[in-house]
Amino acid sequence: MAPEPGGKVLSREEVDRALARLGAEHEAIESSLLALQDHAGRRLLEGAELRGATRERWARAERTVSLLWSYFDTCTEALTEARATRAGRRFLGREELTRLTALLDGDDLVVAGGAVAGEPLAERVGWRELVRRMNAGYAEVLDIVIAADSVWSALPARIDLLSAELHRLGELAHSVGVRPGAHPAGDELRRVTEDLTALRAEVIADPLAFWTPDGGSSAPGGGRPDTTRYDEAAQALDAIRREVEAVIDVRKDAEERLMRLRDVLSRADRTLAEARTARGEVLAKIAASEVPAVHGPATALHEQLAAAAEYRRRAQWHRLSPLLDSLEERAEEELQRARASLTAVTAPLAVRAELRGRLDAYKAKVARLGRAEEPLLVERYDAARWLLWTAPCDLRAAEHAVLRYQEAAAETLSESRDAMPDGTHGGMR
Repeated sequence: MAPEPGGKVLSREEVDRALARLGAEHEAIESSLLALQDHAGRRLLEGAELRGATRERWARAERTVSLLWSYFDTCTEALTEARATRAGRRFLGREELTRLTALLDGDDLVVAGGAVAGEPLAERVGWRELVRRMNAGYAEVLDIVIAADSVWSALPARIDLLSAELHRLGELAHSVGVRPGAHPAGDELRRVTEDLTALRAEVIADPLAFWTPDGGSSAPGGGRPDTTRYDEAAQALDAIRREVEAVIDVRKDAEERLMRLRDVLSRADRTLAEARTARGEVLAKIAASEVPAVHGPATALHEQLAAAAEYRRRAQWHRLSPLLDSLEERAEEELQRARASLTAVTAPLAVRAELRGRLDAYKAKVARLGRAEEPLLVERYDAARWLLWTAPCDLRAAEHAVLRYQEAAAETLSESRDAMPDGTHGGMR
């Protein structure tokens, strides 16, 4: 197709510059297409049994690749004709310049259409439009190839390494009784193994499903492999390893832990026995309205301790591990409850002892001033002492009596200080 009447016709110098520029573009496009043809990711995509989004996108990409080579052939033919028209001619006539203008700067390149319903079977375009289409199609195909290749390069090898580690851990777990159906970690081990097997198959068949594009980048291949499921499996494997190591640790120090448990429960039993004895003493010596009851020994814990010893004897470490953890926590709680029970039961005796000490302390203060034998003080002291040293002791009445003696003693001490001529305070503060 010739330029429009009155349209611009390239000069000889413009033709030569256009030929040089388009020749360089043609060479770059050829290099890019050949590199795409030889790309490892493309060869893998061609030979793989694809599924899902990858199969759909790669089918479109293959049609695009065919179209790119068709466009390239059109460019090659146009460039070959343009070079032949220009070759060997020092001077170019109007007809040659018009033809060269159409080839190099016009819309005279015929390309096939019809790939999409409704498109014409053929159309005429110019170099710029054709190069734009090739760049866009090349970027689209390269994006798919790079994404698939990146996923295949990153995930399957890592999954295989994790699977091998999982297999070694499975053998170790099995040797210490961590098996499916017998221990939760054994069930988790089987689940992770199945998940990794399924994950590898999905990655091989549909790599683009595991690709996260970089929304801020327009360059082909911008993104990263989605390792979420792999990371979750790796974390689960770490948790299983810790559980297996805990079971192994149990095997190493089981007897020592059992001895410690026996000691803790024995101390709790002795403390409870002391509390029951103390309760009888309190009820005999203190007229207390409320003395808390003391519960009996922890029979259930003793039974579980016996079960733990049996697990150790039978080398059932996977059952012994969680039982020891639970027993250690509950045994300490039982000892603390026993101590709290002893404290609560003996509280009235502690109150009586404090009142006795307070009574004697105030008597000592007034005795240093030589006034302990005053009738009021003697009367109130004897009343308080009788209450405190009589069984059962009425704590409320005794406390009131001690308070009355304390008030009288304080008044006596105050009078003694006021009576001193130099204003100094004698006696005990």
